[in-house]
Amino acid sequence: MPLVQAISIVLDRNPHLKLEGLQYEVLQWCICRLEAWFATDVDNISLKNWDQEHVLTGGHGLMVNGYDPVIKALSRDLDIHLNHRVTKIIQRYNKVIVCVEDGTSFVADAAIITVPLGVLKANIIKFEPELPDWKLSAIADLGVGLENKIALRFNTIFWPNVEVLGRVAQTSNACGYFLNLHKATGHPVLVCMVAGRFAYEMEKLSDEESVNFVMSQLRKMLPGATEPVQYLVSRWGTDPNSLGSYSCDLVGKPADLYERFCAPVGNMFFAGEAACIDHSGSVHGAYSSGIDAAEDCRRRLSMQLGISNLFQVGKIAMREEMSEVMVPLQISRL
Repeated sequence: MPLVQAISIVLDRNPHLKLEGLQYEVLQWCICRLEAWFATDVDNISLKNWDQEHVLTGGHGLMVNGYDPVIKALSRDLDIHLNHRVTKIIQRYNKVIVCVEDGTSFVADAAIITVPLGVLKANIIKFEPELPDWKLSAIADLGVGLENKIALRFNTIFWPNVEVLGRVAQTSNACGYFLNLHKATGHPVLVCMVAGRFAYEMEKLSDEESVNFVMSQLRKMLPGATEPVQYLVSRWGTDPNSLGSYSCDLVGKPADLYERFCAPVGNMFFAGEAACIDHSGSVHGAYSSGIDAAEDCRRRLSMQLGISNLFQVGKIAMREEMSEVMVPLQISRL
């Protein structure tokens, strides 16, 4: 059942827990935060699976300089081709042929596919032969949530020195939520975060209209709020390279979806946040699924080519290098 239905059942069966006034609005605030975590509305969130994630040890971290330094470190010494939009992936004679929009093609012994779930669901990339039914059903049944951010930069600081600014309301959509980047970065920036159907509705607005709406929310909390001097509005739902933010568990879907989604099809392997069973929807989930897919790929090619120690030397060196710099850190969805 949906999580919102479970909440209603608990409140109905326990009249002494009935919430009114501010207490009810605080409940809506909690629901608002849940919707942001799963990037979908509470009536879509599965009661059975909503708390399946295994929390990592260590603290939460805000990437003050963004993910660019992480990407640069991980991509060192790799041959990366940018602006190559894949249109077709062909499996033939123990090879994988990746076809690109400009007519270029790449041939390899195997491929690890990490495009966002929203792109796979839209069938933008054609597979030849077509993916098996068990894989197609996993792609179809996994949900894709949407969370957008409106970043606002101001000339002056007019808000308190807290991590989050929030406003409770009678509905979760009406609850305001702003992340205070000034506390972490020293820059006068607030980021408004909207999720679910509300985020899709916001994408129908222009950037200016979105900012005006967000500022009206902010002024309900801080009447003296000044106009932003710069702003940035994300549109993950309509971005052709994502078509959504990250995966989410929908109501009534089979429990083995993630296992089927990450399972290989011949010499094609699948990775990304949606392919991580324990940490879907997160950066650390995407990273760990990539490591797992690479290991599966290595084992398959070792058996196929009859080379038992294929990649072993490089892998051992990489692990030794990583062990020197690893620290317990959980990267959140913020």
